[in-house]
Amino acid sequence: MLTIFILLFGLVVSEISTNNYIDFNKYETPDLGFLYRPEITYKWSHFAPFHSTSSKFNPSASLPGCTVTFVQSLVRHGARYPKTGSQYRDIIQRIQSSVNKYSAKYKFIRDYEYNLPTENLNDLGRHQLINAGIHFYRRYQNLAKNNEPFIRSDGAERVAESAEKWAYGFHQTSLSDKTRVKPHHFPVSMFKFPVGKQYNNTLNNAGCTKYDKSEAQEVAKELPKKILTEIAKRLNQNLPGANISVYEILQLMELCVMETTANIVKTGILSPICNIFDNKDWEAFERFHNEVKWYTHFYGNPLGPSLGIGWVNELIARLLRRPVQDSTSTNTTITTNPKTFPLDKKLYADFTHATDFVAIQATLGLLGSAHIPVPANRIVSDQRITEFSSSEVAPFAARMYVEKMTCSGHTEELVRILVNNRVVWLPNCGADREGRCKLGAFVESLNFARSGGFWNKCF
Repeated sequence: MLTIFILLFGLVVSEISTNNYIDFNKYETPDLGFLYRPEITYKWSHFAPFHSTSSKFNPSASLPGCTVTFVQSLVRHGARYPKTGSQYRDIIQRIQSSVNKYSAKYKFIRDYEYNLPTENLNDLGRHQLINAGIHFYRRYQNLAKNNEPFIRSDGAERVAESAEKWAYGFHQTSLSDKTRVKPHHFPVSMFKFPVGKQYNNTLNNAGCTKYDKSEAQEVAKELPKKILTEIAKRLNQNLPGANISVYEILQLMELCVMETTANIVKTGILSPICNIFDNKDWEAFERFHNEVKWYTHFYGNPLGPSLGIGWVNELIARLLRRPVQDSTSTNTTITTNPKTFPLDKKLYADFTHATDFVAIQATLGLLGSAHIPVPANRIVSDQRITEFSSSEVAPFAARMYVEKMTCSGHTEELVRILVNNRVVWLPNCGADREGRCKLGAFVESLNFARSGGFWNKCF
């Protein structure tokens, strides 16, 4: 059953309580994202909080002589608690039961208690998405004051709540806009995909049955031995008897991230676990996750770019205001119903997971071409992979905007894409000096998606 959910803000969505919380505005802003300890937190790979990335091109929504007429936003859910099954508690308890003598920097571990919930958004994640909604309204105020966004989310609780918090930030900002057209429809309607692998879902694609992660699993097995051995040696010297493995090093570093993002809105500081690692350690952490993501969902996996085809074909339909043409992962029950897939909106906001966020960028060819085959041995140069930074591409609460605009001196509408405030050069459609392509050329450049990519190899 397909359902349109109504967000009753007074009941379902509440502001983050200010009791016992620090003034977090100096840590994160709607426009720039997370600002605290960037030398560490920006190296947290896809666990990094959203932060603005630098752009070679002018990222302003108010380019001279241009008017933005359409925006498709794609947002990853905000910072979350650890997934069910995480082994953080077990590792800490094993260290505590094995170690009798702690070096000064490590003494806190003796009495450390792990007490994080699982799966859902934490306070930072909620803060991020409220700020994302605020930023979207401010950035596209000329459209937002006259148009409601059509909002969709995956059915997972952390993704749906991300959409709710984003809508809250958007709405609260509209209330302070004296130029807005009244009344804004309130409460806000939102479509939430049904949960289950039996449903086609472009915001959580699980329909490619032959999708293979074996190369990524091999990287995850071998790479830590190369880049984390010295870190493990250092920790074991300071925790005699712990015998921490390189794989447990990864778990401890993730625990630093998870505990920090869970508590920083209250504490304003990093988790004490973070203090046993230095900046070079975090470079190794980021390299590990970049390579695993590259071989899992990006160009290092032959089917990686195909996972985003359905969403890209939905984007084309919205840009051109025509029915969706797709035979991959779209849900025709949804896309043929104007209530669940309208084509007459000017603002769209979709909410998804990191895996789909990355795959969609691969389909769009934002870091190279989706047509480039992976070498036969599926191993590429480090240089190729280092062009991919998951902390810049898909951090917690990552934002991608697809803008359509009219500009003086141009007879055809133009399109450009921003990822985390960075204008992305569109390589296959003759982008101009502002990083934009003509609408027709942009759609034509998406032939990989329009032709179904390698979806036929999924079964």
